[in-house]
Amino acid sequence: MKKLSWSIEINAPREKVWDTMLGDETYRVWTTAFNPGSYYIGSWGEGEEIKFLGPDPEGNGEGGMIARVITNKKYEKVAVEHFGLIQNGQVDITSDKIKEWTPAVEAYTFSDKNGGTLVEVELDMPDEFATMFDEMWPKALASLKELAEK
Repeated sequence: MKKLSWSIEINAPREKVWDTMLGDETYRVWTTAFNPGSYYIGSWGEGEEIKFLGPDPEGNGEGGMIARVITNKKYEKVAVEHFGLIQNGQVDITSDKIKEWTPAVEAYTFSDKNGGTLVEVELDMPDEFATMFDEMWPKALASLKELAEK
């Protein structure tokens, strides 16, 4: 398991960046870098369960991940702990495959910088997916920046 991180400066206030990153409509846009058609079901409230979903790239219905929000300090930090996968609508939280990489924490931190917002992302990731996410996250953050700066 690796801890990966990325960051980007966005010329917009933290509140706007936060709302753009976590709002349903705009979330669907910036997460296209990971999987076109991505969305979430659930709440960003602390202690709440949230499902990150989208079409399975291999054409096997819908898939994604299931997580619990472990931190939500509005306009400052939000973190989720992934604890399972969803494939074809079935939740897997007990298989050996899942236990190899869970729990995995994904955290977003928002801070003031140069009159705008610095967004920092940290993510626990199995080694085998590190290169893929190192390519996807910068694209996703560039999309978030474009949306938030409009």
